[in-house]
Amino acid sequence: MVYNLLFQATAETLKTIAADPKHLGADLGFFAVLHTWGQDLLHHPHLHCVVPGGGLSPDKHRWIPCRPDFFLPVKVLARFFRRCFIEALEHAFTAGELRFFSTLAKLQSRERFQQYLVPVRKKNGVVYAKPPFAGPEQVLDYVGRYTHRVAIANHRLLEMEAGHVRFRWKDYAADDQQQIMTLTAAEFIRRFLLHTLPSGLQRIRYYGLLGNRHRTENLARCRNLLNLPSAPITPAEPAPPLDYRSRYQALTGTSLPQCPACSAGRMRFIEFLPRGKTPAVIDTS
Repeated sequence: MVYNLLFQATAETLKTIAADPKHLGADLGFFAVLHTWGQDLLHHPHLHCVVPGGGLSPDKHRWIPCRPDFFLPVKVLARFFRRCFIEALEHAFTAGELRFFSTLAKLQSRERFQQYLVPVRKKNGVVYAKPPFAGPEQVLDYVGRYTHRVAIANHRLLEMEAGHVRFRWKDYAADDQQQIMTLTAAEFIRRFLLHTLPSGLQRIRYYGLLGNRHRTENLARCRNLLNLPSAPITPAEPAPPLDYRSRYQALTGTSLPQCPACSAGRMRFIEFLPRGKTPAVIDTS
């Protein structure tokens, strides 16, 4: 529920502020990707949004670009998002759609829930927006890293010994310095499982001009107004998938066909023995 509210409040914020003539006066199209972890594996849910630098006029007859060095005011976005998100939480609470367990069970009381929101109403949100320094391809590559990733990559895991796990993490508060963190196995697994999303939850969602219903029509109109080709360039055919031997070698650096004794010859199949069949032993002495 709260992840859905995060998407809902973010989309409403971007579309509302962009549609305001004081800021842009255009209908946006964008997609958002849910990301829930930080380098230390703690719960840090946020969205990465990729937004074109402009949008369609309300009558859909003009493309309205943003200023070259400015998109939308981040402080205005942050305040509007905070209001949208809190209102959505309150509505969900009133509708009985929020459930609280364990140490949060006390928030089932409306009075306790409202008290819990008091500091949230005063907290300044952070909206970070920047242009693509190397072009849209770099942005898509960056966001693409998060679409099918888990909370921690294998290369960051250093050691598991005596019930503890050591892994490498980047401390953004210390000028991105590489640090080593040691956690008990139970705490490591707890943090990792914080980022297991509910079954069926859509991590990537499209809004505005990129909404599924009218996406093709809207993109064709945008390309026409921007004097772009009527259709995107067809991507190259993907490379054929690797077989299990190639995948094993890519992951471990060890070749399965290579002879483990001499490391020079290559092994090949001669015969496949059915399960349960004992091979004959030939005495050559």
